[in-house]
Amino acid sequence: MYEILEKRVLNPTVFLMKIDAPAVAKKALPGQFVILRAHKEGERIPLTVADYDRKNGSVTIIFQVVGGTTEYLSHMEVGQSLSDFVGPLGKPTETDGVRKIAVVGGGVGCAIAYPAAKKFFEEGAEVHVIAGFRNSDLVILEDEFAAVSQKFVRMSDDGSWGQKGLVTDALRALIEAGEQYDRVLAIGPLPMMKFVSLLTKEYGIPTVVSMNPIMIDGTGMCGGCRLSVGGKTRFACVDGPEFDGHLVDFDEAMARGAIYRPFERAEHERVCNLFREVK
Repeated sequence: MYEILEKRVLNPTVFLMKIDAPAVAKKALPGQFVILRAHKEGERIPLTVADYDRKNGSVTIIFQVVGGTTEYLSHMEVGQSLSDFVGPLGKPTETDGVRKIAVVGGGVGCAIAYPAAKKFFEEGAEVHVIAGFRNSDLVILEDEFAAVSQKFVRMSDDGSWGQKGLVTDALRALIEAGEQYDRVLAIGPLPMMKFVSLLTKEYGIPTVVSMNPIMIDGTGMCGGCRLSVGGKTRFACVDGPEFDGHLVDFDEAMARGAIYRPFERAEHERVCNLFREVK
């Protein structure tokens, strides 16, 4: 069993938990993920490793309440335990040869972008972070990003946090101001990653995106997380989750992801009703 050591509410729908998982913490690296079950009858869901502490044997996860499992998780408290916590899975973020990078995070994707930015920063790269949220109420990890970047650009749709506009507006402004990046790392909603990749393709800047499609087993056997990358089928769980953003077929990924939304909404409502009945 994997005990919850800490729980924090980052915004109305996003939660942080530290989980006692020494075996995972021992080998985890930025960019990798775990697959967990909240209880024995629960579904398996993938969550990115947001941080880890090898000394204390803990792994940090950050999740947004979307479906039934994340709703259930949001009601769990310190001292309770998860049924399963498997990992680390996937390939870690590659940092070799990167001296200057722009890390672009959107919404809850910033939880995935943070450990990568931290790794680049610790390895001596110049890190510019662009983080975007719909409004100031949804902001997460602001202090953490500020601590691992030489330049931190804040963007919001309504202008209530930082500058008003999209992350692509900020990225284009930096590039046209003369910033020369060895790589751009974009993590967030699929449309955001698509348009960041289209932008960087104009300037010939290598771009990596982190894909998070539906997953079940995390070993490449079920095929649920398949993507088209450069015209070839790839599996996010074993070939990724990071891929060349200029080669990913985002339109296909968005179409496939939309198939599951009605099921997510239905399961979310079912779990919400269970907790309402308990109260």
